[in-house]
Formats: sequence, structure tokens, C-alpha cells
Amino acid sequence: MKVLHVTRTLAQEMLGPMVLSRVVKNAGHEMRAICLPDPRWLKKIREYAPDVITYSVMTGTHRQILAVNRFLKARFSFFSILGGPHPTFVPEIVKEPGVDAVCVGEGEGALLDLLEARACGADWREIANLAWCDDAGDIHKNPPRPLVRDLDSLGLPDSALIYDAQPLYRNNPRKVIVTQRGCPMNCSFCFHHAWRGKVYNARVSSYVRKRSVDSVIAEAQDIRSRWPLSFVHFVDDIFNIDSQWLQEFCTRWPREVGLPFDAILMANMTREEHIRQLSEAGCVYARIAFEAANDHIRNDIFRKNTTRKQLIDASGWIKRYGIRLGSLNMLGAPGGTLDDEFETIQLNAECQVDHPLCSIVQPYPQYDLNDITKGMGYAVDHYDELPSQFNRRTSIEVPNRRAIENLHKWFPVLVRHPKLVPLARRTLNSRVATAPLLAMYALWSEWLVTEQNGLYLRAQGKRGPRTWGPVDFTTRVATKSFLRLVGTVGGRVVERLSTRMQMDDERVLAHAD
Repeated sequence: MKVLHVTRTLAQEMLGPMVLSRVVKNAGHEMRAICLPDPRWLKKIREYAPDVITYSVMTGTHRQILAVNRFLKARFSFFSILGGPHPTFVPEIVKEPGVDAVCVGEGEGALLDLLEARACGADWREIANLAWCDDAGDIHKNPPRPLVRDLDSLGLPDSALIYDAQPLYRNNPRKVIVTQRGCPMNCSFCFHHAWRGKVYNARVSSYVRKRSVDSVIAEAQDIRSRWPLSFVHFVDDIFNIDSQWLQEFCTRWPREVGLPFDAILMANMTREEHIRQLSEAGCVYARIAFEAANDHIRNDIFRKNTTRKQLIDASGWIKRYGIRLGSLNMLGAPGGTLDDEFETIQLNAECQVDHPLCSIVQPYPQYDLNDITKGMGYAVDHYDELPSQFNRRTSIEVPNRRAIENLHKWFPVLVRHPKLVPLARRTLNSRVATAPLLAMYALWSEWLVTEQNGLYLRAQGKRGPRTWGPVDFTTRVATKSFLRLVGTVGGRVVERLSTRMQMDDERVLAHAD
């Protein structure tokens, strides 16, 4: 059987399809990918003639993906299956025209069973994790299979699937690796609590799984043997979740791989010893999830279970060991005030955050935050109206909606330049200020990425004009502006659609390296 994965070009390579491809290929099937926009995508599909096309779908982008699938269904014959967070929590999407099935939860076993069934003409409709819609419009949702316990058993991700499809990922010396699945936290805004409780009804001990250090190092060595690799971005929700694993990693990584890297840490699990180990292993950038300075919002609404002291201590250790400090924050919490938001900015400034990242709260379907928000009397946008850019607008009808959206554009500037707070306050309710603030936000975010990029290059021992901030910044902005112009005015209707799926996302514009 021949499988094709169709995806947008995102800010970083997609790791889930790589794992799926390894399982599919190990079973004797074929799998390729197309990263939109791709001017030759229809020709490639016609020549490859896939039996199955897969999509990974997030809330906010699901309408664009459904449109692409309908477009392809009108021109080719294939079985379509949607997976990812949105189909998992909104399996009703299977009723959409052109959707043959959706996968709820982890997809490796379900996809493999589907291929085996389709290959021999067997009935696939009883396969665990799959949901489908009959001719009468009734949805049939099969029970989930057990979680994959041994992540090493899946094999090394098939990086070639994505790197062959998108040269931007292949040629970028900064590659992405994930070392775990699951998260023990119960954050109300994150998919993990819903995935763990509502899909699998699993205990934390069985839901949180870590790859062995052997497997992680083998993946880095495999990537470096075939493609450019001089920096690794670990995307685990909590890289320091297991102190014993971390100690082994930090001992072996510099000896066996020796590349600089960055990671995300959890403040309430972070000890100074972790930061020392990470610094000695080559970590040059670490992010801490602040989310909100107000204790009620952070712990009662967002359920972070983190004290202000833990945030300050973890940040201080990161700065003490010479690691660039990043923070993750959210604005627009239900029940919050503008003073609460400015308190979060102040906490970031006091901790001397180098690279503040900020989102606007989005209560996605079946997340507890959605129930909390509705329970407090706030209207929530229907999931079809949730924005694909979680850093553009709020989907909660809070009284100070425009102020929140404008303050979001100020956020990274004010953390580094808190003296501008009085000026920012005067612009928050201005409709006229929205567009200029968005431009300021995009440019300042690009400058933060320029600083980060310079750090990466210096950590790799590189010197020269490429490491000069003004040169890199100008080149980066000019290139992305040109790409956006091309994506806006050129190509056929569906090519424009797929280009917008990439280019309308500030995460690509402002944070792609």
C-alpha cells in the first residue's frame, strides 16, 4: 500500500508523521509526504497514486485541510484519514464530505491495521482508534487501543519522509527531536489532560513515556550522517521530567554527539543541579512556562501548580549558568484584568527574560479551560471560528478583548523595555493602533529570533557576517517579505490556499529559523 501525508509547511518539521512512516515502512508499505505550498504537488500525487492520504489536523486549521482534501477527492481516488488533536477531540469531523475515517489518539497501530485491511480487502471498520460515518450519517467510534509503552520499539523516526519533501527542513542545520510522549501536568489549556483522561483514562505513570538515551543519541547521529546538523531543538513539554534520565543524557550527549541544543523546562521540577548539568552538556537556550504572574490565574485557572518563587529560582539559575532565558506566557485568561496582564510583563522583566513568547488563551474543544470559561459566564467561539493563529486574537468574549489583543503585540517589547508601559497603556483600546502594533510585533519577534540565531551560530563556533545581528535581521525580513508576497499574489487557487496555510501564521514568519 502507498501512503501520502499532506501537510502545511510549519515553523519546524513535523515529527509525528516521521514515526508513522517508520512503522509503515517497517511493515513493507510505502510512505511519502508533500509539504504545502508545493507548485508540483498535483503532479507528484498523480505520479505516486497513493492508496491512502493522511492529514494531521489542529483546531483552527481544520477548515483549510478539509478544503484541500475535498479538492483532492474531486481529482484522485484514495482513502482519506485525519488524525491529530482536532479529530481526537471532535471526531464528528468524520461527517465532513470526503473524509473516510479519523484516528482518535495515537495512530501507529491504527494506520498499520488500516493498511493491512485495505491491502487484503478486509473490513477495516472495527479497527481500534478509528471512527467513521455510515451512509445514514451515524458516527461509529471504536475504542482506543493501549498506549504505546515502549517508544524505542517504534524505531527511529523516518526523518527522510519530511526532509525529502521540504528542502527548508532538510537544509536547515537546526533539527528538531522529541524524547518523550505525555506530560504529568494537569494544565487546563493543554491537550494532555484531555488526551490522558478523556481518551485513554490513563494514569500519569502509564501516560508519560520516555525514549531511552540510546535511542535519542542514535537519532541525532543518524540525522547528522545524512543531513546538515549543528544544533538540536528538543520539543519535549518538560525536558527535565526524569532526573536520572537527564543525568545520563547530560553525561553522554557532549561525549557522543557534542552539539549545542535548547529545551523546555518545568519550573516546579527544576533544580539548580539540572541547570548545571544542562549547561555542561551544551544547552544554550532554555524556556520556562510562566503563563501568568497572578497566582489565582496561574494555579486555579491554568492549573500550573507552580509558585512564583519556583519561577524566579529556575529563571535565576538559567541566567547564572549563562543560558539564554525564554519564557512562555498567555494573555486573556477568563476573569483576569489588564493589571494582571501587566503583572506578568513585570515578572518577566524582573527575571530578565531574554526571549519572551506569548500566546492568547484559546479554550479548545474538550479542554478543561473551555468548561472553566463557560462556567464563569464567558462566551466562547465555536471551534470552527477559533483562529489558526493563537497569537492574533482571543476567542473569549472578555470585556477588554481589543486591549488584550493589542497588549499581546506589545508584550515582548515591554518585557525588554518596561519603561514603555505608559505608552502601551494609551494604545490598548485603539482600533487604529492594531495594524502598526502587529507590524511592530512581527519585526521585534524577528529581532529576538535574530538574537537567538546568533547565539546558535556562535555556539557552533561560527563567525563572520552571518552572525552579525543587523545583517541576519535584514536578510531574514527581506526573504520572508518576498515569500509572503509570492504566496499572496501568485499561483493557482489551491496553491494560494496552501500558501496562506503557511504564510498567514506568525509562528512561521516570526519564529522559523
